Amino acid sequence: MIDANDIPSSQLILYADDGYNSHVVRLLLEEKKLEYYFSRLDSERPEDLTELNPYHTLPVLQQRDTVLYEINVIFEYLEERYHTNKLLPEAPQERAQFRQLSWRIQHDWLVLGKRLLMHPDSFNKAQAALAKKKLSDSLITLSPLFAHKPYFMADNFGWCDVLLAPLLWRLEEMQIELPRSISRPLLDYQKRIFDRESFQNSVS
Repeated sequence: MIDANDIPSSQLILYADDGYNSHVVRLLLEEKKLEYYFSRLDSERPEDLTELNPYHTLPVLQQRDTVLYEINVIFEYLEERYHTNKLLPEAPQERAQFRQLSWRIQHDWLVLGKRLLMHPDSFNKAQAALAKKKLSDSLITLSPLFAHKPYFMADNFGWCDVLLAPLLWRLEEMQIELPRSISRPLLDYQKRIFDRESFQNSVS
């Protein structure tokens, strides 16, 4: 790990790996066009990480004495601190609705996706098969939703899209193939998201 004292105090430092949560935060930072120092960590987590995050998980975002390691908290911090490229609507009622949508994405889809992306040592084939079917069926069923707006139930790219894009990017890894004939709106949405400069930067 780097020595934070070697970096300007206002600089954002992201400690991350190639996992889903790290990808979400990288996309979030890129979408908000924030400069940050990216410290990629491999499967061997340094002991210094425990000083920043007692759970010893990634990602970790640090700025001065502020250290954050939960993706929703990271999002709220950046959304409130940096007012450019806002990812939630301005009206309180709409903001609450989109926070609720993001909660549903995390509890309905991401729980299943993370089960499929588990380390082989923790992989349960029966649970994975059920999760794969439930996630695939849900995405296919809700695919028509993506035909009405350019982004997830919105005219502008937002927090829900930041959560969805890294999941959709990993469908092949999860061995999920959506049938084009009935999933075209979702597949078109997926292409729009993947073509964004911020997304390209998040996977580079």
